Amino acid sequence: MTATTPSDSVDPSLLPPYVLALKERVAYLPEAQVARVLRAYEVGAHAHRGQARKSGEPYITHPVAVAGILAELGLDAETIISAILHDTLEDTALSREDITAEFGDSVADLVDGVTKLDKMRFSNRQEADAESFRKMLLAMARDIRVILIKLADRLHNMRTLGAKDAASRRRIARETLEIYAPIAQRLGMNKFKAELQDLGFRALYPDRYRVISERIRAALGNRREVMSKIEHALAARLAAEHLPAKVVGRIKSPWSIYSKMRNEHKSFAQLMDVYGFRVVVDTAMSCYMALGAVHSLYSPVDRRFKDFIAIPKANGYQSLHTVLLGPFGAPIEVQVRTAEMDSVAERGVAAHWAYKTDSGPANSAQARAREWLSALADSQAHTPSSAEFIENVKIDLFPDEVYLFTPRGDILALPRNSTALDFAYAVHTDVGDHAVAARVDKKLLPLRTRLESGQLVEIITAPSAVPNPAWLEFVVTGKARTAIRQYLKHLQHEDAVDFGHRMLDRALDALGTNIDAIPAKVLERFLEEAKLRRLEELLADIALGNRMPDQVAHHLVALRGGGRPTEAPHTHENIRITGAERGVLSFGNCCHPLPGDEIIGYLSSGKGIVVHRVECPNVAEFRKSPARCVGIEWDRDVQGDYRAELRIEVINRPGVLATVAAAIAAADSNIENVEYVERDAAAATLLFAMEVKNRKHLADVIRRVRRTGVVSGAYRYPL
Repeated sequence: MTATTPSDSVDPSLLPPYVLALKERVAYLPEAQVARVLRAYEVGAHAHRGQARKSGEPYITHPVAVAGILAELGLDAETIISAILHDTLEDTALSREDITAEFGDSVADLVDGVTKLDKMRFSNRQEADAESFRKMLLAMARDIRVILIKLADRLHNMRTLGAKDAASRRRIARETLEIYAPIAQRLGMNKFKAELQDLGFRALYPDRYRVISERIRAALGNRREVMSKIEHALAARLAAEHLPAKVVGRIKSPWSIYSKMRNEHKSFAQLMDVYGFRVVVDTAMSCYMALGAVHSLYSPVDRRFKDFIAIPKANGYQSLHTVLLGPFGAPIEVQVRTAEMDSVAERGVAAHWAYKTDSGPANSAQARAREWLSALADSQAHTPSSAEFIENVKIDLFPDEVYLFTPRGDILALPRNSTALDFAYAVHTDVGDHAVAARVDKKLLPLRTRLESGQLVEIITAPSAVPNPAWLEFVVTGKARTAIRQYLKHLQHEDAVDFGHRMLDRALDALGTNIDAIPAKVLERFLEEAKLRRLEELLADIALGNRMPDQVAHHLVALRGGGRPTEAPHTHENIRITGAERGVLSFGNCCHPLPGDEIIGYLSSGKGIVVHRVECPNVAEFRKSPARCVGIEWDRDVQGDYRAELRIEVINRPGVLATVAAAIAAADSNIENVEYVERDAAAATLLFAMEVKNRKHLADVIRRVRRTGVVSGAYRYPL
């Protein structure tokens, strides 16, 4: 140990009251472990000596309070010790080696994991922040105790947020509501989630919080007698059925009320006109018996029953939910669960904690959290972009889910608004990649169909079917998005290799040779000099504009012949394009080239070839870099739709926009966007962006528009 740590002895008489309180909370641990916790306090206090919080208290009070929150959950000694030391690597001279020597590798790993998290900021969406968030989730995947410490740390910081300035309070509150509360919910820790949400709400919107809290207090005062009567009636009916049960009234939190008012467009009165109760019984069978008892007391509301015992939520939550029509005309929401289910609902992965190994037993929340974290680790391995990864994870943190059945009777839980294609990828990546349609409750439907809980879904596949970019527009799950993007990137690579081959052959042809005539040893030497592993990498680099084909060709010929070549008088043949090479081709937004136009390609580094019309005003500038200009032309067989813009001058009168749009649609063109460029009392100029097949198709659109009788001029834009 270094000089930063004190002696090994801990004198209980010298411990401050907040440490004695922690000692009482960890009394469930063996005596030797309690001594290690107190030793951790001594090491932490010595490391943080002289440091104070914004409130003026000694800094060590914060990590001890975090440890106290985790002790209330009954967590293991290593987690408690790590909580006490969680800021030492970041803010003190204590090293990882010091912690390892005193408390072991496991504690050092936990402290190191949380330290990385404490460096994060989520106030913007820059790549650095996304990468930090990615690290947080991977730390969770390695050891879930890391996020338990971080959630407790965040909870104590939120409880003591008043000492911060207003801007810091808002930033911390926003990231709490957007990131930490949803993670707590995803891990089934509803008690943490609820407190984080309300503390975040109070800090971010203090006036709204105050108004809603006051109205809740007033409403509860007016309805206390009614709640007492309903509670007594429920308890009496359960007792008559010889079902030992605890009945408790549930009160909605300010954040819950505010969220529902905003998202469901309901008034405060509508939301408070509901009475909520929880019934806790001893066994799962008793849950169903209790459900029957309450249904015999008050009439159930049709289609408002949910069985989360048979089909648990993705975070392990289990309960029966029903809505009854009460004696006073107001709905009564009742949740029925066992004491075990109640504990898991409140504490999630932290319920009945004994740190589980992969082979050890785990409650339903712990098992499902492991599944989620395993899927996260798999997703990040296939997602090079941190921003894309955070986008996928935020989707998975979305709380609402639909529960669907496979033909074999298995149950899959997917986020709300998931489509049949999301379901296909949830079954298996290969099923998703080759999906063509779905049978939903035996009815044939397209892959973009949104699914609802309880549906039986069967995916129809075909060996020839492959993902396409349009799929990204309607899938919602991270797994589906990652798999589709991975396929498209692979496709882009294949396109790039093929196109690069054609470009290099064209350049070599101009020098009187071809790629097949270059000896293998020459190619190997060139690849070694260029630090490339395979010829495919070189060809892809050429297609993506990272290497100039003419320069590569000259270099290869020079290596083969031992000197610089002289150009042979060969004619450059244009490379023919079909439009299917979208992986390495893009089309200039400045001129919107169409099949049938005379075109030229310009090699843009990292993007590949950007196609322009020859008459594009930017081409003159491009020709100043002849090495980057590529001779290309349209193939005879061109597929796909291409963006075009029409500038249309119309008489300004009611209905004119609809008339022009109808004419464009009648010509089988899809309108992407329309905007007014100029407008006065008599006339207007509109700019339509649309999709067409080629120049001939665009000419047909222009003819139809001109025949409407409301158009004084229609021109391709730019001319």
